[in-house]
Amino acid sequence: MTKARLCFIGAGFHASTNIFPSVIEAGAHIQAIATRHIERSQDALRRFGSTGNAYDNVELMLEQEKCDGVVIVAQPTDQTDLVQQCIAAGKHVYVDKPLGWTAIEALQIANAADQAGVQVMVGFMKRYAPIYTQLKELITAHTLGKVRSFQLSFAVDSTPFCQNEEQYIKLAAIHMIDLIRFLFGEVHQLSGFRNNHHEHISQSISLQLANGVVGNVSFSGMTAWSRESEKIAVTFEHGFACADEVTTLQIHQAIKQEGLPWQSLAEYDQVYTPSASAMSGGYRDLYLRGFVGEMVHFIQCCQTNQLPDSSATDNVKTMELCDRILASLL
Repeated sequence: MTKARLCFIGAGFHASTNIFPSVIEAGAHIQAIATRHIERSQDALRRFGSTGNAYDNVELMLEQEKCDGVVIVAQPTDQTDLVQQCIAAGKHVYVDKPLGWTAIEALQIANAADQAGVQVMVGFMKRYAPIYTQLKELITAHTLGKVRSFQLSFAVDSTPFCQNEEQYIKLAAIHMIDLIRFLFGEVHQLSGFRNNHHEHISQSISLQLANGVVGNVSFSGMTAWSRESEKIAVTFEHGFACADEVTTLQIHQAIKQEGLPWQSLAEYDQVYTPSASAMSGGYRDLYLRGFVGEMVHFIQCCQTNQLPDSSATDNVKTMELCDRILASLL
């Protein structure tokens, strides 16, 4: 398969720190970059070793460049219009979350993509993180039997970029909300409580999924959590699994034995962790958090016209769940 040629809209901190390096690691060529200022586009091309074209006009770039796909990492308020421009130009698109601020907006974009015959992928990178792909495989294979329940916690200092509860849900917690759907399926019922103070967010949510699985979710957006944290504990019929901070997956299978369990060394866990090496540089984090994996998937979808796992159509359900959570909080 030939090297993918990608055009970019946006070259801010997130794009420069995570997306551009991941695209290069995934084996794609940066063909062109468009930002609000031509000098910024030129600087980004130089930083990432590209001899491609710089633009300060998105419409002109879409008109002149023949590429496999377009990667959009812009301000959330701008992304919907930018995606619509790419769809109108017949370009496959990757866009950072959120795509559409509501489920209604998300559905409009999904319908437009279907009508134009282009693929639109939303940046839910946690679906492609090794710890969660392995947990998903464990759930699907029924190695420990069926899932009965889960506990999920996510905490981060979101105060610099989220000024209210809706922004927290749709700019920060949305990754974990999408991950719930990816791992466990669609949510049937939910209820929640809040203890917020201005931009400081504390939420507790109880869920029942369509398949009967129940879960408890704790979301925190507080300055106390300058150390970002995410954990998921899953209880199966015959054991449990704990995913801790995207670096450790502990799997425990319950053992039936004669006598009392504390009389011997019968209990054991499987613990999966990544290798630690000075040779990994910053790329270790890009792989473990799923950025490289999602770019590999996007490139495959562009070159084969395959529907992305985190497609614009699938994104509608994630935005619906965000809206339902907000409506449920007391």
